[in-house]
Amino acid sequence: MAIETKADAGTRDTLISRSLFAFAIFYGGMVCIAGVLGNKQVSLGPLAVEAGIFAFLLLVVTSSAVAELQGRSTANRLVIIGFIPLLVSLLLTLVVLWIPASPEMAPDRLGAFNTMMSATPRIWLGGIIAYGTSQLLNVTIFTWLKREGGKMLWARSAIASVLSQALDTLIFITVAFYGVFPIQSLLFGQLIAKVTLSIILVPPLVYLFVWLGRRLDGVSRTTHS
Repeated sequence: MAIETKADAGTRDTLISRSLFAFAIFYGGMVCIAGVLGNKQVSLGPLAVEAGIFAFLLLVVTSSAVAELQGRSTANRLVIIGFIPLLVSLLLTLVVLWIPASPEMAPDRLGAFNTMMSATPRIWLGGIIAYGTSQLLNVTIFTWLKREGGKMLWARSAIASVLSQALDTLIFITVAFYGVFPIQSLLFGQLIAKVTLSIILVPPLVYLFVWLGRRLDGVSRTTHS
């Protein structure tokens, strides 16, 4: 049987779990891709919504799973650290837009790129505020419901997602588009879509992520004899 030294034990204690490592990488990727996907509107029945809502819902799923497995403080740190890839991706976008394009690049491709990647400061600001506020609210509600005796993971996931995504939509659309055009129809469509998806998709995905996390952590805790 292998003998574990104090140094080995100390090193092991400072390492994060496999599930947290995997979820943190996934979370950072979703933070970066959400804004890009938001450039396309998709049809969900009669509703036209930004495709970025799928990435944002996966952020909710990931933070909820981390809160279930690791606790509220760890999930909140994940959300805060998520600002790093978000801000870096925005700054890198500005740098790339500022650098002159190659003369060999086709004008139509350049125009499409600039149209897709350019955004007003209000849209960027709205996205940053909405991200931080809604994700922290999701973790808070999710863990509060558990502390108050709510053991049903499905119900906690749905309630936290519905409330946090409703706030996300209200903040983002108001900051980004208020005064530019009437926002009532867009606000209503986004709210209906996010509430519906939060009830249908988020709970089973949280179950899946928690199951995957426990499987990963179970493997990480095995010892060699």
